Amino acid sequence: MNRIPIPKNLIERSAGAVAIFLFFTFSSIAQTVQGPRLIVRGDDMGSSRSANLASIETFVDGVETSIELMVVTPWFPEAAKLLRQNTGIDVGLHLVITSEWDGIKWRPFTHAPSLTDKDGYFLPMMGANKNYPGLAITENPWKLEEIEREFRAQIEFALKHVPQISHLSGHMGATGFHPDVANMVEKLAAEYDLPVMSRAMMQQIGISGTTYDGPKATSEEKEAAFIRMLSKLEPGKSYMFVDHPAYDNLEMQGVGHIGYEDVAVDRQGVTDAWTSPKVKQAVKDNNVELINFITLAKALPRSIPEAEKVNPKGIENYLAAVKSSGQELHSLMILRNGKVVAEHWFGDNAANKPHVMHSVSKTFSATAIGFAVSEGLLKVSDKVISFFPDKLPAVVSDNLKAMEIRHLLTMTAGHDTDPTRAIRAEKDLDWVEAFLALPVDHQPGTEYVYNSLATFMLSAILQKVTGDRVLDYLQPRLFRPLGIVGAVWDENPQGISVGGWGLHVKTEDMAKLGQFYLQKGQWNGKQLLPTSWFDEATAAQVPSLPAGAKRENLKVKPKDSDWLQGYGYQLWRSRHNSYRADGANGQFILILPEKNAVIVATANIQDMQGEINLMWKHLLPALK
Repeated sequence: MNRIPIPKNLIERSAGAVAIFLFFTFSSIAQTVQGPRLIVRGDDMGSSRSANLASIETFVDGVETSIELMVVTPWFPEAAKLLRQNTGIDVGLHLVITSEWDGIKWRPFTHAPSLTDKDGYFLPMMGANKNYPGLAITENPWKLEEIEREFRAQIEFALKHVPQISHLSGHMGATGFHPDVANMVEKLAAEYDLPVMSRAMMQQIGISGTTYDGPKATSEEKEAAFIRMLSKLEPGKSYMFVDHPAYDNLEMQGVGHIGYEDVAVDRQGVTDAWTSPKVKQAVKDNNVELINFITLAKALPRSIPEAEKVNPKGIENYLAAVKSSGQELHSLMILRNGKVVAEHWFGDNAANKPHVMHSVSKTFSATAIGFAVSEGLLKVSDKVISFFPDKLPAVVSDNLKAMEIRHLLTMTAGHDTDPTRAIRAEKDLDWVEAFLALPVDHQPGTEYVYNSLATFMLSAILQKVTGDRVLDYLQPRLFRPLGIVGAVWDENPQGISVGGWGLHVKTEDMAKLGQFYLQKGQWNGKQLLPTSWFDEATAAQVPSLPAGAKRENLKVKPKDSDWLQGYGYQLWRSRHNSYRADGANGQFILILPEKNAVIVATANIQDMQGEINLMWKHLLPALK
């Protein structure tokens, strides 16, 4: 599993270092779930520093799969910083209209007198509480328009500071305590494309609530009760478990209200249980798949091969050929007519486990450039040097002056060899400055040389123009609509996403990108990116060569190679009128427009032509 470090300067207590590697096996071509699926949701990040750090710890070193973030609370700025450093975490916005603790309070962002006490703080309770008479939302004449205005403010503030937010939830039932409120929140969810964890949504996608099975007063009791709960989850069903990780420290010992005074001890128990080696082992022993909410809420539709005119025997033959050839395939997913008809994971790889993309990352970077072009932020004809006037060499050659974004996209920047490895080897080197200082041996646009640092420059340009990392820029435009969560992208020493490699996403996320390209930017009835971009990006803009190869040294004929069919915008043309995103060691998103199909593979296979040849031999004929 891709591990995300907690910033060392923010750790206040040691964390367990036990990694959890879960995987499903699938006994048929279409997915057959053999164990239960569980969302482990940690609430109230942002409410305290203790909650912030424990939320991160229980995700990185525990079983937590989703963190719910409060934005009106005093420790939100630190929470936002932590989450921007840990983009692999699925984050929900925990909408707030109550402030329950006696010793610490928070106020609304907006003018909301029907929701506040005489001091301007949110009322402490949602429902009537004898210890706080008259101080519940439901005991007062709350106004729907005030709640909507406040929720909008919280949503927009959250998205500004934490781009990876993927869904909504309600603190103390804030999003569903009245039908009018629930209906209003559903409209906000649709407007902002943030599904809400409502009772209706849970029923719709088949998620049941679950909780501790037995006493839970102490850490030991919570651990035992959580393990008993795991043992009783039913195979094939989906569940959600909700609690509030924090620490028993001086800060949390000052938090509480009448009737709930042992908050620090209680929430330390959650942290201990969720990071317990025994709990992790029980997850594995009970074949529980830990998932996040969006995995279910925005999953690709499933079907069976026969229903989509796919011959299952062809898939079986392909898998048998992979095995007999000794190829180390990690996962396979096949889509036909927009539906998943086959999905397999092998070894310790799993549906919920991100995989390194290598150069498949390039296609994500190019897609970001497409969005920037569609928004008028840049043009593919823009000169590269125009973005970095302060990083230019003393003498700017004519070839460097002529280099355009399109040349970066098509690997025709003009360099004689790929400079990526040499520049990466120099510690603390400014990569942009180093790239611009390289000799540009050929007129840009005339010579194809595979060049990963050219893709890095696309990332650097995008960050310079937008102020956002590529990952953050893609969140609202691509990742959120498609339901891609948990993505992590390596950065260079200057804090720029490396662009040409270093992205980690799940197999289904790859399939979603492939389907997005197959549909030429349309998703759920909306045109997210103009079709004209896909016409350009997927065309053979220039002749192509295998990475590191020289044309004069080629021994293979174009009819036998998927690396000699032409190159588009960070996409390879392939035989059979197809095209693909392609990463080292066998990562593929293969798009077949004539078959209305997408084939995705992750692997550790050095002979990538051999890998794709087996697909042509067995999978292509299976697509009737």
